[in-house]
Amino acid sequence: MESVWQNTVSMPEFESLRGDVSTDVLIIGGGITGILCAHFLQEKGIDYLLVEENKICRGVTGNTTAKITAQHGLTYAKLIKHAGPERTKLYLEANQKAVQKYAELACGIPCDFEEKTAYVYSINNRKKLEKEAEAYRLLGLDDEITAPEELPFSTAGAVRMRHQAQFHPLKFAAGIARGLNICEHTFVTQLLPGKALTSQGSIAYQKVIFATHYPIDNKHGCYFIKLYQHRSYVTAWEQAAHMNGMYVDEDKKGMSFRSFDNLLFVGGGGHRTGKCGGNWKELRAFVQEHYPNAVERYYWAAQDCMPLDEAPYIGVYSPAMPDCYVATGFRKWGMTSAMVSAMLLADMIQGIENPYAEVFRPARNIFTRQLLCNSAETVCNLLVPTVPRCPHLGCRLKWNREEHSWDCPCHGSRFTEDGKLLDNPANGDAKHHHKKGIHE
Repeated sequence: MESVWQNTVSMPEFESLRGDVSTDVLIIGGGITGILCAHFLQEKGIDYLLVEENKICRGVTGNTTAKITAQHGLTYAKLIKHAGPERTKLYLEANQKAVQKYAELACGIPCDFEEKTAYVYSINNRKKLEKEAEAYRLLGLDDEITAPEELPFSTAGAVRMRHQAQFHPLKFAAGIARGLNICEHTFVTQLLPGKALTSQGSIAYQKVIFATHYPIDNKHGCYFIKLYQHRSYVTAWEQAAHMNGMYVDEDKKGMSFRSFDNLLFVGGGGHRTGKCGGNWKELRAFVQEHYPNAVERYYWAAQDCMPLDEAPYIGVYSPAMPDCYVATGFRKWGMTSAMVSAMLLADMIQGIENPYAEVFRPARNIFTRQLLCNSAETVCNLLVPTVPRCPHLGCRLKWNREEHSWDCPCHGSRFTEDGKLLDNPANGDAKHHHKKGIHE
């Protein structure tokens, strides 16, 4: 179950850490966020070291649909309502700059980069689209509701954002990563003030960037209640329609579409990790109905960290950890959020004031409805006296029939049937005793 990206690229390889070392900036996590952070720090001549527990880009980055866009669902009407037009404009500008930066960097990297128009459609709620179109106008975007004619079903319309892009994320990451100071197969077992411990040696550091998808320090920042994780599914089909645009449903249970080469990607079937959802079955049923001659070539799943509001958490990890930085909560828009994170954190590391820092500040207000939902989910799954349990914070694990994994509904850790760790925030395997019928 590898994505099309993982099957169509040769990634550079790096040695593991050997002995004790020191660096000014330690970057933990070798996905696209960590790699871009390393790239910008190296450009500025800043001493850094990136460590990755496995191989670079083998996690979340390798499972993206790779849309590069500042259009993050029907985001802007919500942001204007809750954060005001000035802060919303900064959010838009930050993500537009991210799209532009990808275009600049991709000029020197063969990564199938293509400019595209992005669309958010609705099946039956034109009023939502009208509110978003009005938000676009307030922000200076000259677009209106259009009819998405490429989709194989009727809609109430779509809001459009021009000059966005798509690419092959691992070809891009491979091009950026070559020549960077990276150690693969180097797992940080303990993080102390000024020193990280691994099985191969210690790393003394002045500052640290957590680019681990889900933050790994539970003692500060309250990320275990500020985040939950969401799974979504992708299938790639030959002999289906070719779409020139990139499409996503405004409904969380809807589908997304984009083309790559001779393949049509159909995404959706999502659910909170540890819950039930449509999975690949929903996508295959849809394709069978609308493209009966299509042939499935790839299928895979992705996992995303969801924040309490509309913006990721990028900046100082917590007031108690002023020399530690984090990038998380990308809310399914990991490509642009990774670039925003890298540009913002590179400035913060250098002491440069960044105009977008306040928009993404992790220590902002957390009192939202989603906070109550996250807290209730955690309490419920902590109190239920079942096994197996998640080693992260002790929640019960639930069996995922489609993916044959044990999933944590509290914080999204995932494990194989025999307890081997698949996805963080847990940093070790789950201990459990398999019993006959436990999956029934």
